[in-house]
Amino acid sequence: MPLEKNINLRAVVFLALGIVCIGFSAIFVKAAGVPGMVSAFYRSLIAGAVVVPLWLIKRKPMPGKQELKWIITGGVFFAIDLIFWNASLLLTSAATATLLANNAPIWVGLGAMLLFREKLTNKYWAGLVIALFGMSVLLGFDSIRDLNFNTGDLLALTASLFYAVYLLTTQKARAGTDTISFMSVSTISTVFVLLAINLISGSTLTGFSMKTWAALFGLGLISHLGGWLLINYALGHMKASSVSVSLLSQAVVTALLAIPFLGEIPATHQITGGILILIGIYFVNRGEGN
Repeated sequence: MPLEKNINLRAVVFLALGIVCIGFSAIFVKAAGVPGMVSAFYRSLIAGAVVVPLWLIKRKPMPGKQELKWIITGGVFFAIDLIFWNASLLLTSAATATLLANNAPIWVGLGAMLLFREKLTNKYWAGLVIALFGMSVLLGFDSIRDLNFNTGDLLALTASLFYAVYLLTTQKARAGTDTISFMSVSTISTVFVLLAINLISGSTLTGFSMKTWAALFGLGLISHLGGWLLINYALGHMKASSVSVSLLSQAVVTALLAIPFLGEIPATHQITGGILILIGIYFVNRGEGN
């Protein structure tokens, strides 16, 4: 019994540390100050440079053909998600971009209903209404009425849609694939897609300042690799529903970190809208867990 408590406590601590790590993502992207597709590429490349050799050393099996198809497809959508979200951070506040991008569970539920014929609960629909109202408050009713949106906000919302597709595709593979194998194959596909997009667009991938390189390495090692390894550990020792709800605090962590690091102090309507969005997503997660 004491051992079980220690394991649970360790999982909770690792989950908290993982959330702090991913909460720094927006801070690192803004500090890097390079185009979104560039920071997205280095985020995946740097993380992949650690996790792929680990995968090879541990001699984990290659995912099956069907799983491989889903993982690669998910990696493509994750690459596009990163491009839109990283780009949004350069045009809106870190807290707003993170909040809007965290709406993915809402779109996942709708996608599961339309594609997989999954039945959605009353809690899901209640959460959807609350979250949509929260987005209206956050974005501003005048902006919605006049269709005059902040470009960064729209990019963050678009990112949440692509992230939702990523979650829908990869859930097909996760049941039969271990964490290291999944992360390795997914990261490889993401890196190749981002490299191709950067080369086609003519992005500059070298010649950055030490500050930019430090931010990019922080993004890849701390936020992407460290954060998700810690969270995946927690998923192995805690209920997925508890972890998914806990991940909502990423937006709060980012908002708090943005005050001292970026000097971004949220306005009243942003705080109110953000709280409503988090409440809505909470109900969505609870609804999916039933």
